[in-house]
Amino acid sequence: MSKKLFAVMSVLLIAVFLLSACAQPTEVAKFKACEVTDTGGVDDKSFNATAWKGAQDAQAQLDIEAKYLESKEVADFEKNINAFIAEKCDIIITVGFLLGDATKAAAEANPDVKFSIVDYGYSPVIPNVVGQAFQTDEAAFLAGYLSAGVTKTGKVGTFGGMNIPTVSIFMDGYARGVAYYNEVHGTAVETLGWDVVAKEGLFTNDFSDQQKGREMAITLMDEGADIIVPVAGPVGLGAAAAVKERGNAYIIGVDSDWFLTAPDYADVTLTSIMKLMDVTTFQVIKAAKEGTFAGGSVVGNLSNGGVALAPFHNLDGMVPAELKAELDTLKADIISGKVTMNPDYKQ
Repeated sequence: MSKKLFAVMSVLLIAVFLLSACAQPTEVAKFKACEVTDTGGVDDKSFNATAWKGAQDAQAQLDIEAKYLESKEVADFEKNINAFIAEKCDIIITVGFLLGDATKAAAEANPDVKFSIVDYGYSPVIPNVVGQAFQTDEAAFLAGYLSAGVTKTGKVGTFGGMNIPTVSIFMDGYARGVAYYNEVHGTAVETLGWDVVAKEGLFTNDFSDQQKGREMAITLMDEGADIIVPVAGPVGLGAAAAVKERGNAYIIGVDSDWFLTAPDYADVTLTSIMKLMDVTTFQVIKAAKEGTFAGGSVVGNLSNGGVALAPFHNLDGMVPAELKAELDTLKADIISGKVTMNPDYKQ
């Protein structure tokens, strides 16, 4: 073979190789949704876990990648958000009121990154952030009415993890539901743990120490409460443990259906005040993936199913048929506006 022919063939072989390499399909990176939890952790049986379920549902149904970083302390908020920005996540979901400032700062510094924050909103709107808000006082109002209708002691109780709007909205709605039952039925059921006028009540100032929840529940039961609503994330499980041990009181869960998410306490869980954050989180991720994402807010309420009262499950027999019918009527009256909520908590 001549040197000239050899050179030509070599060039042709190199060209074929290069064309073949160029023809190989490049793998398209999956859309990535990334959640930053607050200090309660991703398995808090509460709002972090419920939001994560929404991300997992999106992973299964939308063929995306979902991942999370847990914040062990407040100092982790900014660090975890920045880690996901560096990772070029397509949308970053932050969970909870406490991440409000860190999310705002990150969103304004990175206008091309999409964010959604659970249980928080901004006014004025930040164009690259969707706030997920919930009119939880509507469902809590139903829970208060229910509690007033089934209590044997005439006293019910509630406590929170911290006196912030996303916690106190439960407590306020609950206490007002009790008061409304008293107004309708001429009773005098007392709500311990929240003063609707002073906007003050019982708080553990903690969202992770279950011992504090246990102590708070014991205090409320010692004062006569036979139904307790702990609005404190995992701290509430400590309250549920104390109620189960005492054996003469019941728990109303918050955020998720505790009958399902805290099965150890199913037999003392009367119902739960649910925020369906998985649904709104899924919707926001879907919008971001499909290119319809726009800053603003989504509000879950009784009307659109974003908040709800969970079934009574094993304790269904505790609730008389007449009271169930009243609750159905009350739900319709709240949706129609006939029965109004505290305007201070309007989402």
